[in-house]
Amino acid sequence: MKKKVFTAIGLMSGTSMDGVDLSLIKSDGNTNFIHVLDDYFEFKDDLREKILYLRNNLLVFEDLKKFSNELEQIDREFTLFNGKIVNKILEDYKDKVDLIGFHGQTVFHDSDKKISKQLGDGNLLSQITQKIVVSDFRKKDLINGGQGAPLTPIFHKLLSNFLNKKYKISYPINILNIGGITNITQIFGRSNSFEKDISALDIAPGNCLIDQWVRKNSKKKFDENGDIAKSGKINHLILNQAIDNFETFKFEKSLDINDFDISFVKGLSFEDGCATLTKFTAHLISKGIEFSNNLNESFPTNNLICGGGRKNIFLLRLIEENINLKKANVIDIDKFKLNGDFLESQAFGYLSIRTFLKMPISFPKTTRCKSPTVGGKIHKNF
Repeated sequence: MKKKVFTAIGLMSGTSMDGVDLSLIKSDGNTNFIHVLDDYFEFKDDLREKILYLRNNLLVFEDLKKFSNELEQIDREFTLFNGKIVNKILEDYKDKVDLIGFHGQTVFHDSDKKISKQLGDGNLLSQITQKIVVSDFRKKDLINGGQGAPLTPIFHKLLSNFLNKKYKISYPINILNIGGITNITQIFGRSNSFEKDISALDIAPGNCLIDQWVRKNSKKKFDENGDIAKSGKINHLILNQAIDNFETFKFEKSLDINDFDISFVKGLSFEDGCATLTKFTAHLISKGIEFSNNLNESFPTNNLICGGGRKNIFLLRLIEENINLKKANVIDIDKFKLNGDFLESQAFGYLSIRTFLKMPISFPKTTRCKSPTVGGKIHKNF
């Protein structure tokens, strides 16, 4: 019997906190997948500043109660923004949309306390759009002993089937997502056994430290192509001290941008600070790749990079210098007609379908949960 194919919108707001990625996909929640469209909607400065205010003040669990009034207000504004952009897409796209996967904007994540707070009211978004909404993707995984992240590996597994079949990309394959945080998915084969075929880890900062430094010290939002860092000089004394202080990291938990800070470069010039932070980030990403490969006793020849960090040419060059290129090629996933900017929003469209069908979205080898977990909360408010 042919499985039903759902049409879903995926919404993702990343750690850059500058806007919402929106993707429209079709899938049966398993191996069938069709990409329809992607779009990006930038926050107005007022909303972005409010989100940043929350992110900078929600540092410990108790802050969620302390800033509860602000959370409630900004949560509503954020949801209204998402509702507006979804309705614009619904107006332009004439076919029926079945589901919306609403990740929201993470403002606090503490896997030890089993708390992951995202802005975004799924019930309100369902009312605004008159569509079934799936949100709160991380909670059930945390309750089931997981880290609540990363959640995209099962979608990476789906993409690997396409890459292997159409472009003859051989297994094992690493998909390296350099967003605010860097995570890696390692896929070992083409079978339908998600339990055996995928492993994933958060491994390092991605863009978060570099973006924070650039925004704090200039009117720019990020280091385009890595040009600022390339023009600076790496301070190896400060770099090595920072690396030594961070070597206790065991790759055992999900990461949050608050796990890192830029204070160790505060005495440097704008360019030198950016160069040193970029080298620090590249070092940790490289160590994470090595750890993942050694953990699974395999050395993928193909490291396919997605996320905004893949556009930082200087960062990629430093990563390549740190890993053994005889064993690992670093390739932009866009070369295979995939849009590396929108894989996460596509993923949450796909995850919404799996949640609706009561299919697991996280696994012991991806989030460290005790058993395969059906995540997400379904809202129908119309």
